[in-house]
Amino acid sequence: MNQSPLALTRSGAVLGAAFMVLAGIAFAVVNVATQWVAMVAGFPATSIAFWQYAFALVLSVPLLRRLGLRAMRTRFPGRHLARVLLAAFGVQAWVEGLATVPIWQAIALVMTSPFFIIVGAKLFLGEQVGWKRWAATLTGFSGAMVILEPWSEAFTTASLLPVLAALLWGASSLLVKDLTAHERPETITIWLLVLLTPINAGLAAAAGFAVPTSTGLVVLVAAGLLTVVGQYFLTAAYKAADAAYVQPFDDLKLPLNVLAGWIAFGYAPAGYLWVGAAMILGASLFLMASEFLKEKGRG
Repeated sequence: MNQSPLALTRSGAVLGAAFMVLAGIAFAVVNVATQWVAMVAGFPATSIAFWQYAFALVLSVPLLRRLGLRAMRTRFPGRHLARVLLAAFGVQAWVEGLATVPIWQAIALVMTSPFFIIVGAKLFLGEQVGWKRWAATLTGFSGAMVILEPWSEAFTTASLLPVLAALLWGASSLLVKDLTAHERPETITIWLLVLLTPINAGLAAAAGFAVPTSTGLVVLVAAGLLTVVGQYFLTAAYKAADAAYVQPFDDLKLPLNVLAGWIAFGYAPAGYLWVGAAMILGASLFLMASEFLKEKGRG
């Protein structure tokens, strides 16, 4: 009995789930911050993306100095570049999607990412995808569909932009998982920040560059800090456990983002959102419990 807490802290299943949930919390706050800058301060979305990751890069400098240049050493620069390009174009699809559909619907649609990741993990990483992982992912996706109601008149083809973002981010996540077999989370995170800033700068310049001031500046600095934290937790989650296992925990971003939006803006959507959120949470907890019990059986 006394060994249970220690066993939990050493469990790859529990650590992977915990890191993914912590990443979801960080990114939920980032989403609220950037939404406030865009909707309240009227700041251009492409410039938001640039400044968010530029500040994240600056705030990661102390970590880079502590680790030294060895943190940048890699045998796979091409994989890092491909991963960042996929992430950058995913951000653009996400921003365009947010301009056409409500935030909770966009988040529900981007939750199709586990399908792309699980199929990719099977095809490209050789991971075992058992019926429990498929069932949990399908249940989480079904919860998203309950919230989205694609059969309603409000559903349009433009709503598929977040699905494109999910595909691009799913491919980026697979590259992260592949890189964790060879490199540390710090290296992967820093390469993301170093490469993403100039890519975002080019996209912002093409759309009309804007410079934040006053409150918007403070909010974007905070978003940059949380971006570093969230990316590190995300990478740590993929290092602790299989990509096909930890990805359904990313579905928790829906209730996390709704909660963050309710706290920040006092708004919570009605309808079947909470039914779908319960399905997502239940699927994630079931998957974590089954993986933990499987690990104990092997031990």
